[in-house]
Amino acid sequence: MISRTAIYRSISSFVLTILICSITLPTVVSAKVVDNLKVGDEQVVSRGDFVRAAVKSFNLTEGNGRMSLPYLRVPKMLVPYVEAAHVRGALSVFPNDLQLARGITRGQALYIVMRLQSLKGDGKVNYQDVKAGSYEAEAVSVAVRRKWMTPQSNNQFGVRRMLKGAEAIELLQRVAGEPVTPPLVTPAAAKKITTTKKATPTYTIKVNGTGLGSSSKNIPKIEILEAIWNYIMEYYIYEEKIDPTEAAYKVAEAMVQSLDDPYSIYLRPAGISSLETQIRGTVMGIGAQVEQRNGILTIVSPLRSSPAERAGLKPNDEILKADGVDLTDMPFLDAVNHVRGPKGTTVELTIRRSGTELKIKVVRDEVKVPEIEITWQGKIALVKLMQFGKTTENELRGALEEVQSQGPSGVIVDLRSNPGGLLHAANLVISNFVPKGTKVAEIISRDGTRTDETTDMPTIRSDVPVVVLVNEGSASASEIVAGALQDYGRATVVGTKTFGKGTVQQIIRFNDESGLKITIAEWKTPDGRKIDGVGVRPDVAVEYKTERDEQMLKALEILR
Repeated sequence: MISRTAIYRSISSFVLTILICSITLPTVVSAKVVDNLKVGDEQVVSRGDFVRAAVKSFNLTEGNGRMSLPYLRVPKMLVPYVEAAHVRGALSVFPNDLQLARGITRGQALYIVMRLQSLKGDGKVNYQDVKAGSYEAEAVSVAVRRKWMTPQSNNQFGVRRMLKGAEAIELLQRVAGEPVTPPLVTPAAAKKITTTKKATPTYTIKVNGTGLGSSSKNIPKIEILEAIWNYIMEYYIYEEKIDPTEAAYKVAEAMVQSLDDPYSIYLRPAGISSLETQIRGTVMGIGAQVEQRNGILTIVSPLRSSPAERAGLKPNDEILKADGVDLTDMPFLDAVNHVRGPKGTTVELTIRRSGTELKIKVVRDEVKVPEIEITWQGKIALVKLMQFGKTTENELRGALEEVQSQGPSGVIVDLRSNPGGLLHAANLVISNFVPKGTKVAEIISRDGTRTDETTDMPTIRSDVPVVVLVNEGSASASEIVAGALQDYGRATVVGTKTFGKGTVQQIIRFNDESGLKITIAEWKTPDGRKIDGVGVRPDVAVEYKTERDEQMLKALEILR
């Protein structure tokens, strides 16, 4: 389980406009294929987009989403089209991991079209880049006979060149029997165009966000980036290695990594889905909250009753390797994916703890994160909060109202190894113990400083004493709660110094299902104490060194 967020909000749509300096001359084509494949003339077409467009353009029956497919990682939105292509044998050109976000080659596209049309070729072609007996030879023989696609030259067909938008649309139009309108300017002619000022088309990308308007900031070094990409596309010898989607993801990741902020990260589609799943309370893996510090995957805290806790992993353990693979300086999500794995499998982690390296085996499992657990020690209520997610938001107030109805002599709020979560959930926890309208934290952003205040009446009476338990795994929203209740003298904080994460992150989701988690603010306690990199120091310091829970015993002693 991975958590590096202190805020997660439902985010409204806005439009982010990116200006890219290039000459792109549109193709006027008939509506049907254009509606099925909305892509720029010079943009490389992804495998997934091509399969979907082909199935729709040929009016093939789509799948119902219930077929057992032999492929890995098929996005839900593409399943019906993958099913339709699978039953016709059109995807045998790819391995089991279809990698649908990768660009498709001309040869792969022709093979898919050939199989979707239930055609067979004789493979009799004479091009240097088409190997006899290959799937490409069969597909090219059909394409040449039916005049689907023009060879690049007399002896090179171009089967391993990436398929661009204009030729993909023309191919699908020819196969579907639609009228074909050629590009206004061919790629070869476009090269001969000279101009003192490049045209600047505007690409609109819909994303989700709050408080963000249209971007007018120039992308730094855009001319250099564009020149590099153009040279790669034009001259790089191993064309089959060119993956536009992977290139774009890595540029985005590098841009965010340049901030040198461990809490800001570009999330590929799988990463943001994992984060959302975690907020909902169910994750798959070893069950540990981690951050990347100085290029090293570091455990913030293992979840209670998780595989990580059972294996003996501790806060601040540095994960150096997973099954022998060096994770240091690896991109965050790549490192995380090496630690993750299917339920029941074992991963051997090389851990560095206090300068000593250890090897620890962890059996992966599905981890359900119980957020609230309330027990009693006589008349003292023990309220254990494992993270600040939707359950805390929705259920805690009702649970504490029930606690108050039983007349407690004291309340212990156990935030040990709680890595945080939703900012609003932290506000809600505090509201149970202080008057309505009480300041929770100072939130400092580029727009200025604002105060976060409680909006609900307390559930626990002011004469009921409170102890908050913390440790080095208490982070983010946990520190907001501990720091605020400590500032007001409403609770005695017991344990060890907290983690020290005093920044706020926002998540923005893009229409390709990727996202950006970025630090947008820093918070301080109501008295203005800085927490980031400092942590909350307990009123009563108690180490947890033995099998006896000395910290809990001290909390009970204080309340009795």
